[in-house]
Amino acid sequence: MNATAENLEPVRPQALKEEPVPPMPVVDESNSSTASTQYSRFRTGLSRHRTGLSEHRTSLSEYRTDLSTKRTSMSRNRTEMSMRRTGMSFQRTRLSADRTLMSVIRTALSLLSFGFTIYQFFGKMQEADVVKSTNAPRNFGTVLVLIGVGMLLIGIIYHIQFMRGLRHTRGDMRQSGLIHGESGYPVSFTMLTALALLALGLFAVVSMVFQAGPFG
Repeated sequence: MNATAENLEPVRPQALKEEPVPPMPVVDESNSSTASTQYSRFRTGLSRHRTGLSEHRTSLSEYRTDLSTKRTSMSRNRTEMSMRRTGMSFQRTRLSADRTLMSVIRTALSLLSFGFTIYQFFGKMQEADVVKSTNAPRNFGTVLVLIGVGMLLIGIIYHIQFMRGLRHTRGDMRQSGLIHGESGYPVSFTMLTALALLALGLFAVVSMVFQAGPFG
């Protein structure tokens, strides 16, 4: 059955009009010829009655077949929608992973900026002879920067591992025909930002430890 026929609403056959079974004739068995004719007419009436019932059963069977075809078509549509929803859920999961990495970036950036501010503040105070020793606070600022860099590095590694697993699972489900996966995964700008911030943090740590460069 083609798609147009599947979209048609099945028409239920009208209820069969009740007809009584032909009554049993009163036969005069003394006359065999007349009795045979009467019995033959009775059998003909019964046959017609059975034929009417059989035609109605056939109509009901065709109606049930149409209903089954309609349900099959609806089931295909539901399966198609489910596959597309599952495919879209992978995109939502990818965006959720990007948001998680953005949270790591915000926290790491707070640690980097706060630690670097402490380091520079007490360095300037020492240069102005306001305080004599600033080793402890400057070391504390350096440790905060190191924690921020380490947190950012762990977040990047976790994000890469998670995305590799997500891509692998999506590819397996696509090959199995369980989902539609035509849309690709674009380059994550959040990951690029995290890598740039990591490079900046490492450069700041090296500059602060060896007191060289623009951050020393």
